[in-house]
Formats: sequence, C-alpha cells, structure tokens
Amino acid sequence: MNKTDDTLDKIVQGLEETYKKMVEFKKQKNSPLVVYKNGKIVELSPFEANPTTKYHHKSK
Repeated sequence: MNKTDDTLDKIVQGLEETYKKMVEFKKQKNSPLVVYKNGKIVELSPFEANPTTKYHHKSK
C-alpha cells in the first residue's frame, strides 16, 4: 500500500464515521436526512436510513 492509498483509506474512514454520527444526530433531533437520489432532492426519515454505509471505489 502506498501513501496515496493510505491517505484515501483514512479519508473514506472519516467520511463513514461522519455519516454514522450525522444519522445519530438526525434521529435525536427527529430531523429528516436530505439527499440527492435518482436525480431529485428528497427527504428521508433518519429512522429508515442505514446507520452505517461503506464506500467502495474502483482502482484505476
């Protein structure tokens, strides 16, 4: 693993942790998640959202 891959892994890990905390916060505030889905901006219930998500990128 090179330095770029290590940096990318740390960034992705940080984004995944941020998403998890955002869903938890939205549940506490009973506030919808606003996302872009299928070409539209939609509101989702934080209680229906996955509490975690994984990012998968393609290697060049």
